[in-house]
Amino acid sequence: MRIVVLAGGIGGARFLRGLQQASRDADITVIGNTGDDIHLFGLKVCPDLDTVMYTLGGGINEEQGWGRTDETFHLKEELAAYGVGPEWFGLGDRDFATHIVRTQMLSAGFPLSAVTEALCDRWKPGVRLIPMSDDRVETHVAVTLPDSGERKVIHFQEYWVRLRASVPAEAVVPVGAEQSKPAPGVLEAIAEADVILFPPSNPVVSIGTILAVPGIREAIADAGVPVVGLSPIVGDAPVRGMADKVLAAVGVESTAAAVAEHYGSGLLDGWLVDTVDASTVERVEAAGIRCRAVPLMMSDLDAAARMAREALTLAEEVRGA
Repeated sequence: MRIVVLAGGIGGARFLRGLQQASRDADITVIGNTGDDIHLFGLKVCPDLDTVMYTLGGGINEEQGWGRTDETFHLKEELAAYGVGPEWFGLGDRDFATHIVRTQMLSAGFPLSAVTEALCDRWKPGVRLIPMSDDRVETHVAVTLPDSGERKVIHFQEYWVRLRASVPAEAVVPVGAEQSKPAPGVLEAIAEADVILFPPSNPVVSIGTILAVPGIREAIADAGVPVVGLSPIVGDAPVRGMADKVLAAVGVESTAAAVAEHYGSGLLDGWLVDTVDASTVERVEAAGIRCRAVPLMMSDLDAAARMAREALTLAEEVRGA
């Protein structure tokens, strides 16, 4: 079975680990979000790609869900001693090495997709990891700063990490997306897929940014195979992170049903909601999307694997309809 998964960071990576356990013989291609990418300390940092790579490759800090295990921060401390920031973004010494190698390869003329493949040669994540685009796309957020009342647009990482989404997001813009094109292999993987999955990643700044790359949404809609998503909203609140903040910015309520409607029946065939949201199944199905209520808390690997199996079962149900 050939499975394509659109993935953001922590939620997507942990779901993928469950999917690998649930479908050991599957050929899995992951289209990774690069809208979170940022240039820091002269280096190209790709948080979502690295979180998938580290998680599946056994190098992730399990407690945080991001960054390297057994990490130290001597380099960051030395940079701070020189007055070099930003201090709010924590890159560890082991993590720095990845970004140095990536930046060197990009500077030598290699596209991000080739660089990602080379980095994965070390980590062997067991999936084919492709960035959504080789072109530069960065998600920015419009906010009004509470102290000064100034309205400005900041990088998503600054909004998410430095501000902790403490002010309302007034708009979310994937800068550069309209001019970008899918990375080599992205459209081919979608066309050859047997199943396409949207894990419980952020629907606006993770999966939404991937879908903003021209050609990807259309390819998925036209693929002719089951497209099944898992809700990142449980009991009207994000399972992890602050997805409700960016959902509000695009006019979507923070409910499992509203996120399904946001994707739409032209894209989604099936949608899994948590058992606490079972009452929303009828609403989702009224929108033309087959829906089932199952446990959606990834408390451990086995729980993630059960979620993946439920997604694949729903995909087969859609296929047989």
